[in-house]
This record gives sequence, structure tokens and C-alpha cells, in this order.
Amino acid sequence: MNTAIDCLRLARTEGVGPVTYRRLLRRYGSAGAALEALPGLAQAGGRGAPLAVVSREAAERELERVRRLQGRMVFLGDADYPPLLALLDDAPAVLTVLGSTAVLSEHAVAMVGSRNASANGQRMAEKLAEDLAATSLVIVSGLARGIDGAAHEGALRTGRTVACVAGGIDVPYPPEHAALQARIAAGGAVVSEAPPGTAPQARHFPRRNRIIAGLSLGVVVVEAAFRSGSLITARLAQDAGREVFAVPGSPLDPRCRASNDLIRQGAHLTERAEDVVENLPDHPGREGLGRLPLFAHGPTPEAAEGSPAEEPSVPAGAAEVALARDRVLDLLGPSPTAVDDLIRRCQLSASAVMSVLLELELAGRVETLPGNRVAMLVEAGH
Repeated sequence: MNTAIDCLRLARTEGVGPVTYRRLLRRYGSAGAALEALPGLAQAGGRGAPLAVVSREAAERELERVRRLQGRMVFLGDADYPPLLALLDDAPAVLTVLGSTAVLSEHAVAMVGSRNASANGQRMAEKLAEDLAATSLVIVSGLARGIDGAAHEGALRTGRTVACVAGGIDVPYPPEHAALQARIAAGGAVVSEAPPGTAPQARHFPRRNRIIAGLSLGVVVVEAAFRSGSLITARLAQDAGREVFAVPGSPLDPRCRASNDLIRQGAHLTERAEDVVENLPDHPGREGLGRLPLFAHGPTPEAAEGSPAEEPSVPAGAAEVALARDRVLDLLGPSPTAVDDLIRRCQLSASAVMSVLLELELAGRVETLPGNRVAMLVEAGH
């Protein structure tokens, strides 16, 4: 049986990312059993130092801190975990929520764009969000300056909005949006994958972006430059089979180049709320959704062929796992490799290969990447 304490300890333990968390639960049946197995798995993967497993006391302190903030934690597998977000291979193991958890399971549209948005871009985002929220759609965004803030403000006029933040729920960012965050929590929700007290850092924002895309049936991009966080969110949405919309902008404005390019590649041209509503599915499983290859570097062909390799129910024998350990280490390098391709080339059972990958990730020697791929981590100084 899973308890909140055991699930939180497992999710916060060093080396246990969202994909590994799901694999551990599938393999061992409960968070408690997985916690008992962690030290041995890390040692088998070649880890020298003991694995830093989060203590029960530390997990209890975090839960109590969330309660004091009048928030709550929702774990992957809970009845009120957002169903669209759970479809992601790397869905967060735990979400900390201020406000309503029910709003996270309602039909939603994300709106993202430039932080240094033009006045026209902000006005467009505000009006679109206001009109979409009036149709009972929930507006999801990232609480950043510019387009995000405008989208939240517009949605609050006629409906509800969800803010996905990169730091802790008690660390408003940017600071000038503290009052806006409080208003969002009062009628909608503020969501974070990070523990309370976490200051947002650059590496947290791409992870935040996948939650924005994962909660939504579609993503609307308003003003985005190339290599921007908004383009990352659009790519994540496409990879997850969600619809992508873009508002056209002036070709003379560099803030609009990526959003205009999305339209060129097949995103829905969006000038009014009806352009979104008329092209929004009820569920991302609808036939034909995500049919347009908006990005040249989407999921690998191996990942696109079917569902990702899962931890088999029948465990491999010790001898086969030992053999797989050598073969996996020979085949892996710093460049990402599809797990399905790795299993084929090892010519061993999926169970043995997945066991080795689990050990290596807990030992800090490999990392799991989007698209069901893995790569060796290069040691410092090499």
C-alpha cells in the first residue's frame, strides 16, 4: 500500500526522476518496497557512495509545510491527479497545489509567449484568454512577465486560470506577480513540482513547461522568438499529441518569428477564440490529433512506433542481468539512444535491460530523456 510519506520520500530521493519513479512503482508494487530496494539497486549500478534516501522526518516536514501554506500534495496515481498530465511518460510524481485540485482535471488551453512582449501582444493574449475562459475553458500559463501575466489577467475576468510555477508555491516569481498568484489560487490553482521554499532556477523552467503542455488540450503561442521557452512548450505539446495554435505577428518583429514559423509548419492560425475552440479536441487520444509534424526533431521513430518500454512483470535472472550490464554499458554513450533500440541490440530480454537502466540511473551514471531515450552522463573532468 502506498502512503503519502513513502511516495514523497521516493519522489524526492536522489536519482529518482519522474520516469524512474513510475518504473520503480511498477516493478515493486509500492513506494515502501521500492525504498527498501533502492540502496541495493544503486550499488549494483556501480555507485560507490551510499544513496541519499530522503528520511521519513524530512518528508513529514515537507507535508506539514504544505499544510501550513493551505496547499495539498497530489501524487501520480491518485484519483484527483490530472488525467491529461498523467499521460506524459515523465509526468511529475508529485504536484503541490494551492487552490483547487479539481480545476486541474477540466478542459484547459495553455497560453504562452514572450516575456518582453509588445503592448499589442499582451492585449491580444488578454483578450484571447478572456474570451476562451468565458467558454468554460481553463487557461494555463506560467505566471511569467509579458504574455503569461496578460493571459492570467484576462482569464480571471471571465473564468479560471492555472499558474504552473518553476519554484516553490511559496516563492512568487517574478516577485511583482505575488498578488496575481494569490488571486489565481483563490479561484483556480497554482501548481509546482518543486518542494516549498525552492527558488526558481533556469533548469527548472523546461520542466515547468512540460506541465503547462501536459495539463492542456492545446497550446496557444503569442509572440515567440526562436530558441525561446514558449517554443519549447509548443514542441512538448506536439510531442504529447496536443494541438498547437499560433497568433500571427509582424514579420519585422523578432518576437514573432518563431510563432509565425509555427503557422508556416502547420499550427492553427489564431486570431480569435473561435479559432481555438473549433479545433480543440475533447481528448488528446482523438484520431488525427498531432497529425502535423511541426518540428523536425520530434520523438525518435522508435518512440513513435508504440508505447515506451515498460518494466516487465517477470523479473530477469541474476545471470542475465549481469550480462545485460556489460552490453548496455558498451552500447550507451553521451548521445541519446532509444530504449527500444537498446533492447533490440542487446539481444536480451526487456526485463534484464530495464533492470540495468534502473540501476545505472540510481547510480547517477545515466539519465532518462524525453522520447523514451537514455544517455550516459559524462563524469566531471572527462
